[in-house]
Amino acid sequence: MPVEFGLSLPAGPPKGQIDKWLTDLDAVVPRIKGHFSGLWMTDHFFWDGEPTYEAWTVLSFLAGRYPDFELGPVVLGQSYRNPALLAKMAATLQTLSGGRFIMGIGAGWKEDEYRAYGYPYPRPGIRVAQLEDTLAIMTRLWTEPGQVSYQGAHYQITDAYCEPKPDPVPPIIVGGGGRKTMRLAVRFGDGWNIPDASYDTYRDRLAILHGHCEELGRDPASIRKGWFGRLVVGRTEAEARARGGRWMSDNAFAGTPDQVLAAMQRFVALGCEHFIVEVLDIDRPEVLGMVLEEVVGPLRGG
Repeated sequence: MPVEFGLSLPAGPPKGQIDKWLTDLDAVVPRIKGHFSGLWMTDHFFWDGEPTYEAWTVLSFLAGRYPDFELGPVVLGQSYRNPALLAKMAATLQTLSGGRFIMGIGAGWKEDEYRAYGYPYPRPGIRVAQLEDTLAIMTRLWTEPGQVSYQGAHYQITDAYCEPKPDPVPPIIVGGGGRKTMRLAVRFGDGWNIPDASYDTYRDRLAILHGHCEELGRDPASIRKGWFGRLVVGRTEAEARARGGRWMSDNAFAGTPDQVLAAMQRFVALGCEHFIVEVLDIDRPEVLGMVLEEVVGPLRGG
C-alpha cells in the first residue's frame, strides 16, 4: 500500500486574525491536491484561551468547500458526543460528502476540557470501556438492518434507527497508544494511529499491535498504521529549530528536508503507511514547497 499524507489543520485562527485560518487554507489546499489525500481536524474545545474551532462543525464545512479530499477528525474524544448521535452524524456526513468521511476516534484525554465543559472525567480504564461501547454502537447502527439495540457497560440504545445507512461504511481509525485502546483498534478498526511518537515508541507500539492481531486472528496488513503530529522543515537545522520550538525530532518530524525524509523513511520501513501532519508555517510558500517537493513527493514515489 502506498504511503499517504493527510493535512491536520490548525485548531483555530490566531488571536485578532479571525480571517487568517480560512484565507491560509484556501491558499494551501489547491497546492496540496495530488500530494495529500485528506484534511483532518483535532477535537478540542480550547488551548489556554487560544481561539479553537469545534471539530465536527469544521468537518462539515470542509466537506462542502473542498470536494476533492477525504476528511476526518484526528481524533474525536468519544466522551463529547452521544455514541448513537455520533453514528447518525457520521452516516449523514458520509452520505452528503459522497463517501469521503473517515471516523477517527479515541478515548479522550484532555482533562481541563472535560472539567470546564461539565463532562465527567472517569479513570482511563472506564474511558476505554466507554470507547468500546461507542465503537460497538457505531458499527451496529451503520451495518445492521432496521432497528438496533445494544446494552453496554456504559452506553445503551433501544430500537434505534440509522437511516440512511452510510455507503460505504466509514473507515474507523482508533487513535492511542495504550494496550487496551490498541486492542480495540484490532477488533473494530480499519486503521490505528498514535500521536507525537518517537521512532522507538512507534516500533514498540507496533509490536503490541501485532501481538493483538496474532491473539485475535487478524492479519496486521489489514490495519492501516498511521502517525499523527507536527512536521517542521527549514533550509538549515537552525531554521527548523527556530520554527519548531518544542516540536523537535523526539516528538515530531523536524529538520532539513533531507533529515525529515530520512526520518519518515525509517517509520515507513517499520510499517507506517499514513502520516497526518500539521505543517508549521505552512502559510509560507517556501515551507510548503520544501514539504511537497523534497519530503512528500519522494516518499510517495512521485
